[in-house]
Amino acid sequence: MSVVPPSALGEPCVLLKLGEVVLKGKNRELFERRLQANIKAALKDFAVKVDVRQRHGVIAVFLPEGTGVETADAIARRLTDVVGLVWIHRAWRVAKDPDAVTAAALELVAGRPEVERRATFAVRSRRRDKRFPLRSNELDRMVGGEINDKYGLPVRLKNPELTVHIEVDRDEVFVFTDGLPGQGGLPVGTSGRGLVLMSGGIDSPVAAYRMLRRGLQVDFLHFSGIPFTTSESIYKAYALVRVLSRFQGNARLFVVPFGKAQQSLKASGADRLQVVAQRRLMLKTAEEVAHRLRRNVLVTGDSLGQVSSQTLQNITALDDAVDMPILRPLIGMDKTEIMAEARRIGTLQISELPDEDCCTLLTPRRAETAAKIADLRQIEKRLDAEELAVQLAGSIQEYKLDAAPAGV
Repeated sequence: MSVVPPSALGEPCVLLKLGEVVLKGKNRELFERRLQANIKAALKDFAVKVDVRQRHGVIAVFLPEGTGVETADAIARRLTDVVGLVWIHRAWRVAKDPDAVTAAALELVAGRPEVERRATFAVRSRRRDKRFPLRSNELDRMVGGEINDKYGLPVRLKNPELTVHIEVDRDEVFVFTDGLPGQGGLPVGTSGRGLVLMSGGIDSPVAAYRMLRRGLQVDFLHFSGIPFTTSESIYKAYALVRVLSRFQGNARLFVVPFGKAQQSLKASGADRLQVVAQRRLMLKTAEEVAHRLRRNVLVTGDSLGQVSSQTLQNITALDDAVDMPILRPLIGMDKTEIMAEARRIGTLQISELPDEDCCTLLTPRRAETAAKIADLRQIEKRLDAEELAVQLAGSIQEYKLDAAPAGV
């Protein structure tokens, strides 16, 4: 993606293309302001001071004079993790003059491997500022003709091997070729706040990511089997949340020591209902924690029919445990789809590490697939589950995290 900047190319910058945000009508400005704030937060660790400017349908990130190409490329890569952006282009900012634009395009193409192998090319211009003297098709022909004359590259308007993009804006022209795909979705923080029940498995990190893409800002709650298991699951949860914090920042992980509560459930005669009963207790505890954190929704990694506790009847019994809404973004996905998503966002390798998961602690040989709500309520009455959930919520420990480096 790096190109040595000859003088004709002007200053390096990053051009960001928006997706769903542009469809928000009268509320669009609110989404754009939140997106700009998220962009600035994502770049706070860079030594350079960026200038983020909103334009019509795009956001331009201008860099200080003298910023190196490597730094500009690193900033572009970091912005691929900002939810709400669909394309990130490392562009060059040039003067609003047809000759300057042509010179910049010629310099941008120079030295590229496509020139050596005489690849096909096209020029795509967009004129957001209608005061510019040339129309888009006129600019395409003028710049394309110069590239063809100088380098002998054949023009192909459909599926070219090299595309030179020219975008005429209010104060300058942006010239670029390649782009990096973004995350899409809505800016994090535009859809409220939630609490993710984070296991060390494959599903819950993907569920969290999917809700981040819908604009939900989240904290994470992990249930550990301590004192009957080691801290391995906590380390895994920490590592997973650290990866996910790339898309959000300021992530917080809370851990509940759950082993003794599971033991109490077993002693209460839960038997085949042990798995569903402990999941109901987790939800009750999560609801109490969410109230304390002022979060208004819970998120789980349930997928319909994937395991015994996720049958339709058992999911209905889980919903009965709390009044707070439970979001299940993976409900219709199969394991192959979930694993592919986990691999793409960088959580799969961590999730596959071995650990002592509290969900497998004290589980019966055969789990109930059609739990009756009345039976579960009876168990909880004997256990005083509501009071136990309050006690568990009061025992949580908080772990603050910094974002993992981009690409981790």
